[in-house]
Order: sequence, then structure tokens, then C-alpha cells
Amino acid sequence: MVTPYHNPNDKKNEVRAMFNNIAPRYDFLNHFLSMGIDILWRKRLIRELRQYAPALILDMATGTGDLAMMAARAMPSARITGIDLSSEMIAVGVQKSIRQQLDQQVTYEVGDAEDIHHADETFDAAMVAFGVRNFADLSLGLREIGRVLKPGQPLLVLEFSQPGSFPMKQLYHFYSFSLLPLIGKLVSKDPRAYTYLPESIRVFPSGHDFIKVMENCGFTNCRQIPLSARIASIYIGHRKSMPQQ
Repeated sequence: MVTPYHNPNDKKNEVRAMFNNIAPRYDFLNHFLSMGIDILWRKRLIRELRQYAPALILDMATGTGDLAMMAARAMPSARITGIDLSSEMIAVGVQKSIRQQLDQQVTYEVGDAEDIHHADETFDAAMVAFGVRNFADLSLGLREIGRVLKPGQPLLVLEFSQPGSFPMKQLYHFYSFSLLPLIGKLVSKDPRAYTYLPESIRVFPSGHDFIKVMENCGFTNCRQIPLSARIASIYIGHRKSMPQQ
């Protein structure tokens, strides 16, 4: 298991500490290091989400709330609950929502994907952007998200992957393991965070492997939408409907 500070027995607390450390610079680095492409990827996820017209949306691993606020602007009647392990990331998100006058639509909670403090079948949709790699137990986190989803409703996951074709594979590897950690070290007060990022991508079960994980966790009709030469993908699955009595 890859962890931020090399303690495989404490991934959850290490992830919490890492994001607390980088929260003040997270938004800048996130958009700078991706050259803004991450914003386009999030917009694509929201376009897919809008088709379901959800009223109550869960944004797990919400970070500083970018995806939650994007959903709020795209669907003014929706209500979004953003949950994240990091209290510092949540604090940044709360202030952003207030500045953008979205605080009546988006609410935040400090919480754990493996223990969501909401009742069964609460949400009409759930989404996770660049967060499932950080779950201490991927399957447990996905099952818990499924528990709070209404039957038949969607989970949308935006996550990095590794391109497999020349020359993108080689360029991506050089950027991820050489340039990205260097830039992160210069700008962030936690240089380990931007070494952990490519390492966690490398071991993540992307593509068909992740679809299989989703299916094993109770999601059906799962599919993948590759983005930008497979640098990232959107995965969509639906919580299994309850059998007819």
C-alpha cells in the first residue's frame, strides 16, 4: 500500500495530515500542475451528472469544494453535501462557498468515506474527484457510498490513470515522477505530497480493474469515459436496485 509518509498501517491519518499540510496551496498547485485541464475534466463529469437531475448530491473527498460548487452552479435546485477527512481543506471550501454565495446550496462535513454519517438511501447521486485513491480501504469506501445512495442512482468517479501508448506514456512518466515532485517541493510546504501523488496513481486499479472493483462493491451498468489520452477517466456505476418483493 502506498501512503504519503510510508506507514502502510496508518494511511487514513497520513492522508489527513498531508491534506491539512497542503490545504493553503492546494487549489493553486492543482490547477497549475494540470495546466487547468482538471477544470475541464470536472466540467465533463458535471455534464454527465446533470442527466440524472439529482436533488441531493454527495461529494465524497470534496477537498476544497471545487466539484461541489461546480455542481451547485450547474444545478441551482440541487443540494450538495461535501465530506472530507481534512478539516483544513474543508475550512478552505467553506470560505470559497461563502465568497461565491453558494453556502446555502453546498454544506460541508469533516468525515470518513468508510463511515458516512448519513442514513441509508439518502442521496440521489454521489461523486468523487481524485479521491478514491486516497481511501484507506477502497472497497469499504465504495460500499459505504453505495449504502447512502438510493437504489438505481449513480456514482461518478473522476480519477487519474496511466497512459499506455507511446509517446504519451513516456511524457507522462517524466512529468509525474520528475517535474511534478520538483514543482510541488518548491511551492508546497509538504514536498512528500507531490511524490505520493504519482506513486498512488501507479498502483491504482484503473480501467477495467476499477470497473471490476465497482461491480464487486454493488454497482451495475459500470462504464469508463477516458479523458485526455487516458491521463484521467470518469467511471459511472449505479447502485443495484432492490429486488421486487
